[in-house]
Amino acid sequence: MDRCIVTISHEFGSGGRQIAELLAKELEIPCYDKEIIRMAAEKSGMSAGFIENSDENIPNTFLHNLKYTAYSNYDTVSYYGAPVTDTVFLAQTAAIKELAAQGSCVIVGRCSPFILRNDPCLVAVFIRGLLEDRARRAVERNGLPQKNAIERIKRIDKGRINYFKYYTNRQWGSVENYDLVINSSVSGIDGAVSVVKAMLQERCRV
Repeated sequence: MDRCIVTISHEFGSGGRQIAELLAKELEIPCYDKEIIRMAAEKSGMSAGFIENSDENIPNTFLHNLKYTAYSNYDTVSYYGAPVTDTVFLAQTAAIKELAAQGSCVIVGRCSPFILRNDPCLVAVFIRGLLEDRARRAVERNGLPQKNAIERIKRIDKGRINYFKYYTNRQWGSVENYDLVINSSVSGIDGAVSVVKAMLQERCRV
């Protein structure tokens, strides 16, 4: 197959990570998720645990437009001396670009469709789902307490919305930021994988 970089962004509980892993397995290419955290830790000098805890978590501030302007060219910005949240983001950006440059792969989240937006081999996918289905999956697969699962999901999604806006000045989940948007409540996990593969057959000659 031709070089193909697939980014999987997803609402919490929509099965996005599971879809990314199954897709990568069927295509026999790497799937990068936690690997990005490990590489970012090496590049920034921070612990992987600290980066994971601060991942996709930024202060809710009106200064996001200034941040986007300052970091709009990630190739030339050094994260030396930057605020902690920015250091984490810039280290992950460097890791994502490095992994994508190595060849075909699937990359999960972390603003990857924006970071790799100029890569001609990019296929950006967003996975969404009905809130009730996402809550059920989050309880079953992620161990969220059933009592407040929906509330937790909304809070996690809000954090991702703020994070994406903060660093890209774009709307997370908005269709214009992706090549393909799939409702996993309709397609199911296996169906979503099949839909992405069908698109890749045209785009990357899978």
